[in-house]
Amino acid sequence: MKTTTQIWDFFASVKLAIFTLCALSLTSIIGTVIPQGEHFSRYVNEYGSVLAQIFQVLDIPTMYSSWWFRGLLGILCTNLIVCSIDRFPTAWRLITADQLSVNPERLKRMDHHATWTVSSSLREASEILTAKLHAAGWPTSSREEHDGIILASQKGAWSRLGVYIVHLSILAIFAGGILGSFLGFKGTVQIPETESTDKVFASGSAEPIDLGFAIRCNSFDIEFYDNGMPKEYRSHLTVLDKGKEVRDEAIEVNKPLSYKGITFYQSSYEGYKDFLLRFTDTADNKTTTFKATFQNELDWSEKDLRFGVINVEAQGNQVIRTKIWLRDGDQQPLTFWLKPGEKKEIQLQGKAYSLSAKQMYATGLQVAKDPGVWLVYIGCGLMLAGLYMAFFLSHRRIWLSLSHDGDNSTVVQLAASTNKNKTGFSDIFSQISRLLTDNGGRP
Repeated sequence: MKTTTQIWDFFASVKLAIFTLCALSLTSIIGTVIPQGEHFSRYVNEYGSVLAQIFQVLDIPTMYSSWWFRGLLGILCTNLIVCSIDRFPTAWRLITADQLSVNPERLKRMDHHATWTVSSSLREASEILTAKLHAAGWPTSSREEHDGIILASQKGAWSRLGVYIVHLSILAIFAGGILGSFLGFKGTVQIPETESTDKVFASGSAEPIDLGFAIRCNSFDIEFYDNGMPKEYRSHLTVLDKGKEVRDEAIEVNKPLSYKGITFYQSSYEGYKDFLLRFTDTADNKTTTFKATFQNELDWSEKDLRFGVINVEAQGNQVIRTKIWLRDGDQQPLTFWLKPGEKKEIQLQGKAYSLSAKQMYATGLQVAKDPGVWLVYIGCGLMLAGLYMAFFLSHRRIWLSLSHDGDNSTVVQLAASTNKNKTGFSDIFSQISRLLTDNGGRP
């Protein structure tokens, strides 16, 4: 029994909480300074073979998923739970305590205390003082005793729960992180324009992850600065679930797409040496897209057309013009240049087409699934609320003890207490005292 009590007291101690928080802070600094998830050779080059080997033994390169770091988090969680269970009953008793059961003699020993006499009967004085307190925002309850009347009022009783809400918020954040680490994933995928995939690859692994649906890149648009550096890029994506198009959305950096708890972020791109040629038949407005390899001829037998990309003009990695070769049957071939986004109207033996050409890209997406993220958000909200309650609110209580003083006068004894900000509460007590002694009464 004694051993159990000692173990309970150990995990309920504030010293353990301080030690664990300091240890987590120190190790987090180490994990920030030392790069995480790098190849062993990098640690050898930067820190030497001895330190690099020590890092490997202590799991420093993967510190945040190491057994000892998770152990520290587990100790902190245990400490928060045990500490809350150990101290919460006392806080709850203070919140729900009957404020009218106070001993009048105890009121005289409080730091905030005042006594005066009013020239009215006991009941009249009680009614006047109660009305003044209500007008000042202090809801008051009363009880008649054999030798007088007790009035009591309080504000901010629930602020005593602030620290326990903070404890709960930390546990919620940890629970969200654990849930995300076991049931979620982070991965990447590259999807060429006009193609789709139903799999992504987890970070640091070659194992594919089945999405349960497919994502298609309809098009990829990019804008460049005059010096050829990329300015802005976006992907036009379509979600296909069981073969049906259920979501069609353009994404860009900081504007992701989410579906079934999986979020796709625009992160990168890759330019190909292939080109996309889009023919739009003006008769039925139907568009057909072809992937053309540089300087290779394509045959559109249905329309008796042959065409291809025979030359390009580039600035850095940006293709600024594409030269197209086109032949209709046995007719003399046509050649012309097209800029990205430009359309060429073509008349061929009674048939009219609109043709555009662009360099083909693959969009690079970061893919994340985190079912615990809402727990983390809830935990952050609880933490803000708990910190506000713990630091900016206080449990303030006032009592009035009324007793007879002759035939038509009453002695009023005012006392007050607060669990925080005692200096600031002195001003509040002075205001209450002046309010209650106005219009009669001698403090």
